[in-house]
This record gives sequence, C-alpha cells and structure tokens, in this order.
Amino acid sequence: MSPRDTRTTKIFLDGGDPQETKKIIELLGFLDGQTTNPTLIAKNPEAKTRLETGKKFSAKEIYDFYRTVVKEISQFTPQGSVSIEVYADKMTRVDTMLRQAKEMFSWIPNAHIKFPTTREGLRAASNAVAKGIRVNMTLCFTQEQAAGVYSATKGAKRGDVFVSPFIGRLDDKGKNGMDLIANILRMYQNGDGHVMLLAASIRSLGHVMEALRLGSDIITAPFAILEQWGKQGMPLPPKDFIYDAANLARIAYQELDLTKEWKSFNLVHELTDQGIARFCDDWNSLA
Repeated sequence: MSPRDTRTTKIFLDGGDPQETKKIIELLGFLDGQTTNPTLIAKNPEAKTRLETGKKFSAKEIYDFYRTVVKEISQFTPQGSVSIEVYADKMTRVDTMLRQAKEMFSWIPNAHIKFPTTREGLRAASNAVAKGIRVNMTLCFTQEQAAGVYSATKGAKRGDVFVSPFIGRLDDKGKNGMDLIANILRMYQNGDGHVMLLAASIRSLGHVMEALRLGSDIITAPFAILEQWGKQGMPLPPKDFIYDAANLARIAYQELDLTKEWKSFNLVHELTDQGIARFCDDWNSLA
C-alpha cells in the first residue's frame, strides 16, 4: 500500500507555473489541488519573460493572464481545488473583493477564492459563502484569526472553506509555526468541522512531516519541497517522529469560544499586513 493510500491529508502544489503542476503529477502520480497568489503569478516564466523585455501588463491583461494560468492548472486537477487570490490592499473594501471573487470564481469549476484574514476579508468571506462561493482565508498567523474564520463562515459545507496558517513566516520571526497548526486543529475539534486547515508557507520536508503527523487537512508546498518528498518515495512520518523546532519559541494554546461573533476576535497581525503589502507589490510589478 502506497503513502497515497494511507494518508488522509490532501497534497497541494503552491505555484503559478502549470508546467510545475504537470511535473509534480508525473512524479507523485497525483495532486489534490494547487494554491496560487500574486507573487507566484509574477514568477510565472511567461510573465517574467514579458517583463524582462520591458513590456508591462495592463490591468485587464493581468486578469486575463491570471485566468489563463489557472484554467490550465485546473485542467490538471479537475477533481481538486485551485485557489485564486483577489487583489486587496489595506484600503480594499468588501464590495471590491466580492466583485473580484464573483468574476474569479467563474473562471474554473473548482476554484477557491483567497481573501486576507482581516475584518474586510472576513466580511467578504461571510458574504461569499452565502452566495455559494468557496473561499480560502490566507495570511493567517494566529489562533484568534482562525477562530474568526470559523465564526464568519458558519453554515458552509465542509470543503467550501479553507484557512491557511503561514508556518514559515512565523518561523522567520522566531516562533514555532507548527504550534499554530496544532493549536488550530485542536480548537477546531470543538466545532462542526466545516473549516479545513491548509498548512501553508511550507519551507522544509520537516514541515511536511509534522503537518502530516498532526493531521492537517491539506498541505500546500512549493515545487522543490514536493519534488524532494516525491523522490524520497512520499514518506509518511514514522511513529517515533519528533519535529525539530530548534530554538523557535513555543506558541501557547488559547481557549477560545467558537460560538462567539467573529468580530469579537482580534484579527490584527503585523505579518498579515506585511503579507498583503508584499502581494500587492508583486501584483503591481506586473503593471
């Protein structure tokens, strides 16, 4: 029996190049989905080649290019999910996000629309799921933000809502990002299971092994990490596996009430703000 048969965690590729999607499927023999964002689209070889010639994209051309890329990716994973991210800076309001979400959701039949885990992002998500739009709440860095995602999307079906905690960026700040994964999974055990945890910002095979051990619903990892995992035979963590967090500071578990109104949770985090700014810069670099 192969690892594909014994694991419960779905495996996504984090990337914006359909050729990488094809290569990973050839290597692993499967792929459950893919996550994209403005940074990854800006790194797409075709976009990079165009920019190197000095030819920028118009606003319409950016959307057209993004649509073309995700359509090709979707064809490789028709039974899976492809996350598409709205353009949102700190000033973007819910109506603008929803307008983009409606358009992007129509691009492919298996889309999840990525909103930032902010007050406006959660307003958008709450409205989106009510309209039948699947969502992926990105740039999550705290258990309270994850609680807000749960509360704002109550009533959604399992599989319609993802929350994406960013492990590597917490590690960069000296905190054990894997603790956040464990804490959210523990907290969600007290709920109805409608939100699926998507472990993101994967930086190492150790991250993959620990996310598998913890029972993450989904892992999204860049091409290099999935290639490494695949070439090693797609190993699962052994029973005696111990994640080496080195000198990273622990993140304590919080007792949070998932029945509370989402607006009552603290949704602010500096890394969320920084992530939004970075994605906007990469999006704007195309124009």
